[in-house]
Amino acid sequence: MEQTLYEKVGGEAAIGKVVDYFYDELVLKDPTVNHFFEDTDMDKQREHQTKFISFALGGPNQYSGQSMAKAHEGMNLQPNHFDAIVKHLHDSLAHFGVEERDIDQALTRVEALRDDILYQ
Repeated sequence: MEQTLYEKVGGEAAIGKVVDYFYDELVLKDPTVNHFFEDTDMDKQREHQTKFISFALGGPNQYSGQSMAKAHEGMNLQPNHFDAIVKHLHDSLAHFGVEERDIDQALTRVEALRDDILYQ
């Protein structure tokens, strides 16, 4: 039986490390997108993001947050913002040794959310 991406990456604990790197080393240092997180409870954000990415990678559906459209309402995110986040996710997964084909599969799932996130 083939492993899910979630299992290949190492489960929720490993994804939590990816999420920490994603925010600490990339997103929060990127002036293109860091201003969106100025008033964000980052502990809560990391928890939601870890559960969301876990689900997106084929893990258990523990994500109980708002819909993507509702969560991004009023932010008026543009394609360059979405693309920056996708690049940071790619780089975070690569940093932890996830194979490129697996990253591509994960990012395809994220890309499917583009219309729910942009221009809200």
